[in-house]
Parts: sequence; structure tokens; C-alpha cells
Amino acid sequence: MPIRSLSVEKIRNISALSFEPSERINIIYGANGSGKTSLLESLHFLGLTRSFRTNQFRYLISASESQSLVFSTIDAMGNGQVKPLGVSRDVSGEVNIRYGGNSIDLSELAGLIPLQLINTDTFELLEGSPATRRQFVDWGAFHSETAFIQLWRAFKRVLQQRNSLLKCGKIDPVLRQIWDQEFILYAEQLTSMRQRYIDLLMPDFEEILLRLVGDLAITLKFSAGWDKKRPLDELLSENLLRDLKQGFTSIGPQRADLKVKSEGVSAAERLSRGQKKLVVSALKLAQGALFHRLSNRPCVYLIDDLPSELDERHSRLFCEFLEQTNNQCFITCVEPDALSRFWKADTAVAYFNIEAGQLVQTH
Repeated sequence: MPIRSLSVEKIRNISALSFEPSERINIIYGANGSGKTSLLESLHFLGLTRSFRTNQFRYLISASESQSLVFSTIDAMGNGQVKPLGVSRDVSGEVNIRYGGNSIDLSELAGLIPLQLINTDTFELLEGSPATRRQFVDWGAFHSETAFIQLWRAFKRVLQQRNSLLKCGKIDPVLRQIWDQEFILYAEQLTSMRQRYIDLLMPDFEEILLRLVGDLAITLKFSAGWDKKRPLDELLSENLLRDLKQGFTSIGPQRADLKVKSEGVSAAERLSRGQKKLVVSALKLAQGALFHRLSNRPCVYLIDDLPSELDERHSRLFCEFLEQTNNQCFITCVEPDALSRFWKADTAVAYFNIEAGQLVQTH
């Protein structure tokens, strides 16, 4: 399992907390405001150095404190080699990541703990901007293609340079051709990786969606960010005057999207709230299933308030799927009885009650 032990200091209402989670299912229950979501935030911070609730990190740090710290021992590769991992961040935003006694960067950290978050914000996969869906696709491409992160960084550098030139209001034709050639090179490679990932994901998504929802017709279609039927260099030339006026590049991978539709209509417009949660959950569970198949490593799932938006039947189906995977799950709810009857007797389920930021294992 990835996370063997966890210690949290100075995150929201959690002053200091330590526990050893189950390798499989961890139910964290308590009243609203008790610290359930803050504990999930701590795990998210451990894996990505940031909160999923706010972009202003200082609000994650406990009041009147100068920094937050999460320390853990993890078996990142699932081979029994347990190493310490610590992440701290102060009110100025400075981050310190230490793994096995050495400093590492964020991309290395993201590879150690493959996190999947399912909460109310994950509805943004359907209802939000294309940027949210690009992030979803890029998570998968990052974990399935070793060259993806370097390619993504190279493309971002070229895009920033091209946009800087466009902001000047004019651009030397020779200089534009140089940057356009690099833009096209990276854009096409990046798009190929993204499309490959969606092609790999589709069978898992369709299988899991069928188990969770039945015959609900959902289609996924990746949009590259430009008309793939035409050469990208022609489109860049055609859009040059508009791009100069706007000061940014209007086509390319930075405009990509994952179209999620039900019977030809946007799933965000057609589906009920409960159906949306199941579709989003199927996407996230499919990512975990594909990741496990490609890497032989489990994901860590952070699931905030699982019973909300779902009836008992669909909650049971959701839990049954989690039970059949090898993922480590941290699930919050108000009452443990809402989920306790869904697990088999031989499943490793641990229950933790949290109250005023203090955690106690109950059974």
C-alpha cells in the first residue's frame, strides 16, 4: 500500500494528528466541521503540496501558525521498500519536499502518490471549463508516458514565448516561423499522447460506467484544440491577425477539451445530479484502473462525503467496485452506518472518528 503512516501538523483545525491507515478502506466520520475534509486536504497536500479547496495556501495553515507539515511513511512502488516522505509549506508559499532523506521536486512527488480526488468539485469535470478536463487528461498522460512531462514543459515554454511576441502587436516573419515550427512540433506530439491516453481509457470507463449506471449512453471525444483536418501551420497563419489583436495564441493544445456527451448533448446539461456524480466517479475510477494495469501500482482515492447525491443502491455499487480494486481509499461521511453495511467481512476496513481535529480509531 502507498501510505503506511501519516502525521499532520497545523492544517486548518488539525493541530497535531497521527495514525496508521488501513491498506485498503479507511472511513473517516464525524459531524460537519469536525475536520474530516481537512484530513483529506492533508493527504492531498502530501501528494501535490496544495489544497483542493482553496488556491490561497495561507488559508490551509492553522490560524496564527507559520507553516503546515505532513509527514508519512510510504511504500511508493508497492515492493515493501518503505521510505519517509515529508512536505511542508509556509505562509509565504515556500515548499520543502523530502523523500528518503533527499529533496525532490513536484513532478517526482506526483509520481510517488498517484492521487484521485472525488468530491463536490469533481462535478467540474462535466460542468466546468475545458481547463479542468485537460488537467484530467494530462494526469493520465503524465502517469502513462514517461516523456509527457518534459514535452508538456517544452510546449508551455514555446507557447509563452509566442504569446510574448504577440503581445508586442507585431512580429518579425522569420522569428514567427521559428517559433511556429517549434509550436507545431510540440503541439502534435502532445496531442498524440493525449489522444493515446483517451483511447486507452475508454474501455475501462465504459465497463465501470455500465456497472455503476447500467445502460446510460455516454460518449467521450477528445478535441485537440484546432481543426485536425487541416495543417496546423495554415491555421496559425490564418489566425495571426486575430492573435496579434488579442495578444495570445487562439488555437493549439492549450485549447484542448474532452467532450462528454449523453445522446449527443452535453452531459452537464442532460444528466441529473446523481447521474453526474456517477459519470464523474466512473471517469476517476477508470483512471485508477488503467493506472494500475499500466504500472502495477494502486492509486490513493480521496472521497469526500461519498453518500451525498447517491441513493443506497448506487452507494453500494460504488463501494463494491472500490472493494474489488487494490486501491487505498480514504472516505468521509457523517455517520459510519451509512457505509458499514456495504463491505464484505474480509475487507480491510478501518473506521476513524474525528472531532475538533482529533482522530480516534473506533473499529
